[in-house]
Amino acid sequence: MRIIIPMAGMGKRMRPHTLTVPKPLISIAGKTIVQRLVEDIVKVCNEKVEEIAFIISPAFGKEVEKSLISIAENLSSKGTIYYQTEALGTAHALYCAKESIADNVIVAFADTLFIADFSLDSKSDSTIWVHKVADPSAFGVVKLDNENYISDFVEKPKQFVSDLAIIGIYYFKNGNALRQEIDYLIDNSITVKGEYQLTDALENLKKKGTKFSVGKVKEWLDCGNKSATVYTNTRVLNNIGNFVSKSAKLVNTTIIEPCYIGEGVVINNSVIGPFATIHSNCTIESSIISNSLIQSTTSLFSVNLTDTMIGSECVVKGEAKSLNLGDFSTIEKC
Repeated sequence: MRIIIPMAGMGKRMRPHTLTVPKPLISIAGKTIVQRLVEDIVKVCNEKVEEIAFIISPAFGKEVEKSLISIAENLSSKGTIYYQTEALGTAHALYCAKESIADNVIVAFADTLFIADFSLDSKSDSTIWVHKVADPSAFGVVKLDNENYISDFVEKPKQFVSDLAIIGIYYFKNGNALRQEIDYLIDNSITVKGEYQLTDALENLKKKGTKFSVGKVKEWLDCGNKSATVYTNTRVLNNIGNFVSKSAKLVNTTIIEPCYIGEGVVINNSVIGPFATIHSNCTIESSIISNSLIQSTTSLFSVNLTDTMIGSECVVKGEAKSLNLGDFSTIEKC
């Protein structure tokens, strides 16, 4: 089994946080988005994952590459790095990693997390994971036939055709056939609005006899913008439970579970939680923080924050509000 993770996008909807770090490397409850995604996929596989390939932008840098290789190696897999130098679509991203596309392959786009209680059926031709959504017009959706196989792929339907949204995780028993269809799109310059789309390759596979099953998840957790990521933090904490590092120092402080308190955190005279993540080496004084995601080495003094996302190495003093603050920022109330 191989896993391929396209993650070369710039994450513009997540700015200012993605100005300094790629979106999949933003941490939620102690682990990066991409690490959580990969670990969750490995859990549902019925066989050893030999390779985990990451498709990134060259601009991400060598430290990012090392961290991704480490994620794979910690799961007893080979880590491979591929580059996508231009944003030319989902099929183009996979084309950049074509050397790793072989039989028994999972493709998972690194801007989503999921909560599920299933095991992968590797006997299926292909599985596409979906989740029922209230507004299908914002997503790519699938239609099913009488045998519950996928009969059609519809991108952002203006009129209702299905409420089963594709979440961006796919399994292919015949990865070589997928690679051939992607090659065909690239070789013949078949694009939609200037981009090579994976759904075109899927449609061609379906026409040639591939039967696409649907896999359903209990929860689909988007990390596309600040509000969605803060909400995802609450659901992850609700799923994994409370964690307070043994190295954290809490003085005259109340923790309302569930929360994540990382290594080296110092908190005095404060109320933290519920659903607050405080990453490593943060300092918090005389504050109330709930439903918030705080990255590492940030200092908060006399604040009352909720529905907030703050980056690393920030300083905030005397603010009572919801904030969306990127790395290396300072706010002081005069």
